[in-house]
Amino acid sequence: MVSRRPHGTTTFPVDISCDGHVHTSLCNHARGTMEEYVLAAIKNNLKTIIFTEHLEAGISYYKRLWLTDHDFKQYFREGKRLQEKYRGRITIKLGAEVGFNPARIGELKARIQRFSWDKIGLSYHFFAIGEKHYNIVSRRSYSLDPLVAQGAEQVLSRYFDCLLQALEEIDADVLCHLDAALRYHPNLQFQDSHRRRCRAILDLMVKKNVALEINTSGYAIRGEPFPATFLVREAVQRGITLAPGSDAHSPEQVGAFFDQIPAFVAAAARP
Repeated sequence: MVSRRPHGTTTFPVDISCDGHVHTSLCNHARGTMEEYVLAAIKNNLKTIIFTEHLEAGISYYKRLWLTDHDFKQYFREGKRLQEKYRGRITIKLGAEVGFNPARIGELKARIQRFSWDKIGLSYHFFAIGEKHYNIVSRRSYSLDPLVAQGAEQVLSRYFDCLLQALEEIDADVLCHLDAALRYHPNLQFQDSHRRRCRAILDLMVKKNVALEINTSGYAIRGEPFPATFLVREAVQRGITLAPGSDAHSPEQVGAFFDQIPAFVAAAARP
């Protein structure tokens, strides 16, 4: 069963003692061992670290950026060892960042059910064009150029529609990337239709008791976290729990910019 945190009537204070979103070299696009991430979390005085390695199904991409079942078995073995080794110093949880694929929902659910997770984060990374997939959150021209050629508005609309469908289909604890689609596209603008879709997503998150991640990787990209201020404001108004995550892909990124989260959330919550 997926563990759940009940929503309260307020989102304050945001718990910045837990980094709820980190990746390791197991995913093929990050670096560092699980133990190096644990040591970084301890150094940064965190109380909890939650590993959220990538889980995908049916993706046709030029490079595998997610874990196989064999990788996840190794992940759980090492995670259990670290839980014992660092017991009393830090809480270590083992989760997954599940990437939604609307064409392989059954396969995706079957993969999720093979393991017992402390946390499930929900994302949508790969956009299908024909028989191939392209990484929506990549800066590489391999993915960005074909997606831009599709039209930014169309890609964003599809992105939000798939997130809404993902929330309906997948039992998750937190939504990881509400507005990260095409994050490297220059001068990307939200349309009114996109805002309406985001509000529908937030409303469904309330119904499904899903937290919203404050993803601090945005500070290095655009000077503020993901999602945007107006989306955090709407989440706060709905009483949605805010869950900080660094989206670390190297040990030194664990807990990065967490000290800026409380002021950001407080400013975003103001009418």
